[in-house]
Amino acid sequence: MAKMRFLRSCCSCLSGPSLTVGKGRNSEGHIRVSYGFSLLKGAADHPIEDYHVANFIRMRDQELGLFAVFDGHLGDSVPAYLQKHLFANILKEEEFWTNPDIAIRRAYEKTDNEILSHSRDLGRGGSTAVTAVLVNGTKLWVANVGDSRAVLAKRGEVIQMSTDHEPNSERESIETRGGFVSNMPGDVARVNGQLAVSRAFGDKSLKAHLRSDPDIQVEDTNSETELLILASDGIWKVMSNEEAVDLARKIKNPLAAAKQLTLEAFKRDSKDDISCIVVRFKG
Repeated sequence: MAKMRFLRSCCSCLSGPSLTVGKGRNSEGHIRVSYGFSLLKGAADHPIEDYHVANFIRMRDQELGLFAVFDGHLGDSVPAYLQKHLFANILKEEEFWTNPDIAIRRAYEKTDNEILSHSRDLGRGGSTAVTAVLVNGTKLWVANVGDSRAVLAKRGEVIQMSTDHEPNSERESIETRGGFVSNMPGDVARVNGQLAVSRAFGDKSLKAHLRSDPDIQVEDTNSETELLILASDGIWKVMSNEEAVDLARKIKNPLAAAKQLTLEAFKRDSKDDISCIVVRFKG
């Protein structure tokens, strides 16, 4: 297997809000793909809990674009673990090369079990995940757990490639597992009054009531594909899919687009950590 190294921040830090950015592009293929990422610390008095992966690697004569956003809660140990291990576990699955859907599901389950088995070291927290694997610039596999989101612009359309896992939408599953959904405290639906997502990695104290299996979507990418946005809910709480795509479309440089999306969410008073990856396609 090709050696994979996912850095916390292979980036430059800019003045103003606590902003971290970086960029890259593929080196092969008929469809040129470039990406930029931007992370901005939220208002909470703790270290940033959003982590990401944005990288191209080559394995078995295939070029893989690996992109992910991990939005942690109650600490950054779980998203940090996902950044280091989730893609590695996906690509260790031999079936990835023949049936990526099965391989991704198995790897998500394996990684969550690893996190739970190390809960003493990883703490009591958890994380969402949205991952994208781009194969040879032509086939896109997106999986997610939680409410970090992937949105694709293709043929002038805006396609949500992930499913927001919210307590109200999965109330039956939570209650079947012995949990409950409450809007107290506050006005946001939470599992057992604590967690505002219905699926997550980690969260050992709530795991009996939570799921960590991903929803998966696949899409061909070609000359009609414009861009892909992966972002934490720090963006989606204050921007619609269409607003994000419209802004990114106007900026040809994906690094500048990712930076502008995070700053726009900040201007709209998003209080959460804000992370964003923009992947641009050009035939």
